Amino acid sequence: MLVNILVSIFGILIFLFLFWKRLKEDYSPEIIFKVCFYILVGTGAGWALSIILFPVWFFWLAFSGGVLGFVIAFFLLKVKFYETLEAFIIGFLPWLSLIFLQNSVETSSLSSFLGFLAILILTFVSYYFDTHYKKFNWYRSGRIGFAGLATAGLFFLTRLILAIFKVPVLSFVGIDEIVISGILMIVSFVLLFNLGKSKK
Repeated sequence: MLVNILVSIFGILIFLFLFWKRLKEDYSPEIIFKVCFYILVGTGAGWALSIILFPVWFFWLAFSGGVLGFVIAFFLLKVKFYETLEAFIIGFLPWLSLIFLQNSVETSSLSSFLGFLAILILTFVSYYFDTHYKKFNWYRSGRIGFAGLATAGLFFLTRLILAIFKVPVLSFVGIDEIVISGILMIVSFVLLFNLGKSKK
């Protein structure tokens, strides 16, 4: 239990730092941490619900709660959609990787360790996208948000492929995983496509 708490606190601190770092040029610390508050409360509520009723769905319920918190913050605080969504995605990945790492250590699970490595790789991929996306000729708009949406699309694509081949991974929910991950992968890439066409 103590290890779980420490991992959660460390993950939250990393999320807060990365979220603040992404948005510090556009918003005051007060606005940034209000957005974080909504996201973290939503994530916590989803996590608590999963523990009580649906343990297997802990990832999707926590993720859905975080997204709901983001949506509420977007409407209440009038923050920029794509920039804030990107900060949410990039801040969420390291936190999730710690959960997989913890599980791999506690249960000696190879699949969880590979999940940790996969998310870690995606984190570096997001950094690459973030520093090079303006050089992509086909990405005409040059707007911020490419790194977050591209990384999210790859993340859900990875989950989709693993679910199709029935690889046992922490947080997978059987056949439903294919449907949910597939839908979110499509949504991520459609949003990316629309962002690439839109004007600054």
